Amino acid sequence: MFNQGEIVHHTRDEFGSILVVDYRKHRVMTFNSIFEQSKIDRRYPYLPVHEYNRAMILPAAFFTPQHVTVLGLGGGVMVSGFHHLLPDCHIHAVELRQAVVDVAREFFDLPLSDRIKITVADAGDTLARRSTESTDLLLSDLYSHERMSPTQAQKQFVDQCSRVLTPSGWLVLNYHRTPDPDGPYFQQLRKHFSVLLMLRTKSNNTVIYASKQGFDALSSKDPRLKSLEDRFPIGWRQLMAKVTRV
Repeated sequence: MFNQGEIVHHTRDEFGSILVVDYRKHRVMTFNSIFEQSKIDRRYPYLPVHEYNRAMILPAAFFTPQHVTVLGLGGGVMVSGFHHLLPDCHIHAVELRQAVVDVAREFFDLPLSDRIKITVADAGDTLARRSTESTDLLLSDLYSHERMSPTQAQKQFVDQCSRVLTPSGWLVLNYHRTPDPDGPYFQQLRKHFSVLLMLRTKSNNTVIYASKQGFDALSSKDPRLKSLEDRFPIGWRQLMAKVTRV
């Protein structure tokens, strides 16, 4: 994938390589594989480029979280996005690798802000230590250089996510494939969440949304989406049109 771009940074830690590659207006973080961990437009680093990242922000159309937790930092595009979109929101990111945090700060314009907290630790362990009902929106994007973290597919992980969410909270998962809607994973989600939605992306990922409470559905033509698009242009209407109920 690198023959069209310029490698501007390379580092290694105990988990492997981290590369930063520039392609004209875009900058990519990769763990030395065919997969892009993060991608930004260098002119607007707070706007996510990948469709699945944009899709993970959609719950902000339904409510205004005061606290967001992001599991898996990457280049920090989710953290930067929510920091820009929601000026009163506090964001806590959990990232396994200090080297990833360092690269996000130096090359991806991850903001230095008193509204952003970053913990370098295992996501599962951190969730287990978190206080009950301590976050409004939890986004999980846990991937290594070659696959989704097994943690994200475990029933215990779903249980812990539900526990730390407030009564009106949302869980958003970037899944490497579409789980069986009648299988054990969705059964576990249904134990804790009243509404389940999903969005299949062009890259064949599936973004899963789980809401603790019911909510008023939005038409893709709802004027609230135009207002959000004016503030944070990621294609809200087009994304909302792809959401289906499970």
